Amino acid sequence: MARMTREESRTLTRSKLLASARAVFAREGYGGASVDRIAEHAGFTKGAFYSNFESKEDVFLQLLENTGVEEAEDLGHALSGIADPDAIIKAVASWANHHRKDPDTPLILYEMIRRARADATFGKRHEVLFHQNWLAVGTLLMPIFEGRQAPTDPLSLGALVMELTYGNALHFHSHPTAGDLVSLALKALRSSAPQQA
Repeated sequence: MARMTREESRTLTRSKLLASARAVFAREGYGGASVDRIAEHAGFTKGAFYSNFESKEDVFLQLLENTGVEEAEDLGHALSGIADPDAIIKAVASWANHHRKDPDTPLILYEMIRRARADATFGKRHEVLFHQNWLAVGTLLMPIFEGRQAPTDPLSLGALVMELTYGNALHFHSHPTAGDLVSLALKALRSSAPQQA
């Protein structure tokens, strides 16, 4: 087995620290999490943490940025090669159900909201993350309106799908699923969109 280069080793360490931060923030909340706990959970020293991240807030921001990028990439893969609007909606509904099964993402998002309430600057920094995530997801979904006049813009469409995917009340119900709601909303939007001249 070939030895990893220094860059490969650093990338692997960073990836493990981010996975550890995800688990610790979800379990203990932002306030309860510490750099020591994140590093220990990943099997590294505090020094390894600080060679990759400036602070607890920095790793939290990176975690949220990565999550947003990964969600859009996953959806892009799920929609790869699909052109039929009904098939796109079906694939998005399946994607929403799959992502809904991840228990950590909603908890981390709630922690971000709590933190933003306590620190307005923190909230403003993360507004950009949501904007980018919603825009990326919405842009991927605009083809459902092929041949029709889209009743909304990509940002709003992405926000609709992401908010339905991670809605709070869905934790307490097995039905309807996130995918059911996403499918219902997208089909309604598509059917209400007038045909293009």
